[in-house]
Amino acid sequence: MTNSVQALDRRHTATAVVRKVAAVLGGALLVAFGAQASVPLPGTPVPITLQVPAVLIVGGLLGPRLGAASLVTYLLAGAAGLPVFAPIGLPGVARLFGPTGGYLLALPLAAAIAGRAAIPPVRWTRLAVGLVLATVTIHAGGVAQLAILGGDLRVAVGIGSVPFLLGDVAKLLVAGLVIGRYATPIRRALL
Repeated sequence: MTNSVQALDRRHTATAVVRKVAAVLGGALLVAFGAQASVPLPGTPVPITLQVPAVLIVGGLLGPRLGAASLVTYLLAGAAGLPVFAPIGLPGVARLFGPTGGYLLALPLAAAIAGRAAIPPVRWTRLAVGLVLATVTIHAGGVAQLAILGGDLRVAVGIGSVPFLLGDVAKLLVAGLVIGRYATPIRRALL
């Protein structure tokens, strides 16, 4: 049996499937915990949360496919009414159509981008660029929905992106350090 066939067989064993499902559910849970750390900001309907670094970490550690699957699972849980979204805002599926819905809908793509950037061996330049692109993706989704709801792109950028930039730099650093340290062993364990 060739090495690639052996690797394929290992990926489809019951144990491997259970590990991947547990990783996807664990990633969704991590993002849910990050969302609960929520601080409202005056002048914007968007709270500060720890969701962004959680999304980046989940994507970076699980890879593009499992990371995106984890965030789709998170969105489905929230849309179904489970209390996984930040405690500020509309409940259930209505949240996806409200002021923070654009951020939420961008999360699976952001996780996939972070996961792609963290392919082992992790290279710091590629990881940094990928994490910035993933964060920009989240901001773009949020600002787009705020602009659609409010009718003004400039105001949407002012309330949906600018207040969060400095904090996102710190979140990027933390996410990068966690991913740099743990991406390779976790991805190996998920093979």
